[in-house]
This record gives sequence, structure tokens and C-alpha cells, in this order.
Amino acid sequence: MEYAIVDTQYKERKIASVKDWVKSKIESFIEYRNPLAKGMSYEIVPKKKCKYDIDRKTLKTIAIIPARGNSKRLPNKNIKLLGNIPLLVHSINYAKQYEFIDAIYVTTDDENIKNIALQHGALVIDRPCNLSGDLEPTVSALKHVLESIKEQVENVVLLQPTNPLRPKHLLIEAIELFKKRGCDSLFTVSRNHQKFGTIKNDEFKPFNYKIGQRSQDLEPLYFENGLLYITKSKHILNNEIITSNVFPLIVNHPFTSIDIDSQVDFDLAEFILNNY
Repeated sequence: MEYAIVDTQYKERKIASVKDWVKSKIESFIEYRNPLAKGMSYEIVPKKKCKYDIDRKTLKTIAIIPARGNSKRLPNKNIKLLGNIPLLVHSINYAKQYEFIDAIYVTTDDENIKNIALQHGALVIDRPCNLSGDLEPTVSALKHVLESIKEQVENVVLLQPTNPLRPKHLLIEAIELFKKRGCDSLFTVSRNHQKFGTIKNDEFKPFNYKIGQRSQDLEPLYFENGLLYITKSKHILNNEIITSNVFPLIVNHPFTSIDIDSQVDFDLAEFILNNY
């Protein structure tokens, strides 16, 4: 029988499975995998009980949380405390609720983010500098994760740390629809209730309404709210998150208004967190 070392403090299986070990080397092994774990309590459990069984050849569904350092408009936003919890940890904790998530990966170029992610039970992929620029698309970070792990992955759930608050049962509903519809990807959208227009040469032209039209009579338009995405891994490896065969899951909830990029956004998230 194979065994694994389990962090009993966070109740997450985040240490690699090992066949041959000596008790005197356990502490050094733990500290090698996670420098923050010195003095961590542990127990030895049969491998079959481990959530993160990294010896498996296939992982059905994984969650990936992309979290770069050096954010410009709101410095260190991904580790800024929201409700006394680092921002990215909200997404880690959200994914940890679901048994069908086989592993949670944080991809980052920042040591502080890496340490916090490890401390809260996620696995970490070090993102190279060439994939960490301001103009680099998210899909390149997801693709790098898939190419960096040895397991084959069927589905990827993308959780953006800048959308930290999500309805509790949203992911359950999303994954069930993803399977039922047989689609290649799914993403969440919300209805727009605003009147939009364009301005050219100081002239305003309505885009989605006629002057005088009531807001409740507008043709429904929807925006990508960023709460979550589910994509088959083969499409991510082909540089796609939202595919042609995609299902748009409509979500109307106060959490859809949160997308943190500035201090004002962060203050709004704090207000909503404390009132819902």
C-alpha cells in the first residue's frame, strides 16, 4: 500500500505521494515541498484517501487561479486582505468546497503569492516572466499549467482572483450544465440594463436603444462577468477559453458587479461582502 503525508491543519492533501520513506525524513520532506510548513502537524493516511493523488494519470477537473504580482493600479491586490483573507484565497477556498475538483493550481510569478497559496492548500506552478506581462492573455498561463503537470486533464475551471465572491452553488450548477449540454466551454454572463451609445465628432448615437425608450423595454444584452469559466483542456491547449460551442450561464446577483482592478473596486467588494 502507498501512503501520503497529509496536512491536518488545513485538511487538504497537498503533499506528494511517496512509496519509500523513513519517518526521520518526513519533516525535511514537508519543508522541502512547503517552506511555510515547518512544525506543521501531520498524519499518515492510505493513498486512496488523498484528494490530490498526483500519481494518477488523469485528473477529471482541475481549478486554475492565475495570480500575477506587481499589479499597477492596486499594488499587491491579489494578497490584499478582503474580509481578513488574502484576495486570491477566496477563490482557493471556493474551489476547496467541491469534491469533483481534483486539484487546485495557482499560477504566479510572485513569491509572496506562491507562499500564501501553498499555505492555504493550493498547488503552485511558477509562471515564467515571458508569460507574466500586462498584455499576456490569461489563456497562456492556463496552457502553461497544463503543459507543466504530468497528469492529463479533461476540464479546467478558471477562477479569477479579482472576482473573489461567487454564489455558493454556482459552480455546481455550472458543472452540471456543462456536462448536460455537452459543450466545450461555459462562462457566466449577466444582463445589462444600461443605455449605451457611441460618440463620434461630438455626436452621440444610441447603440442599444432609441431616444426616449424605457430601460425595461431594452433588447436584452449581456456582459461577461468573470465569475467562472469551464473549458475542456484540449481547447486551452489550442489557445481558447471561450470556444465556438460555448454555453452562456446567466447569473444575476450582486457579486457579478465585482471585478477588482482599483481601490474603488476593492471598497465595493468589501461593502458587498459585509452586506450579503
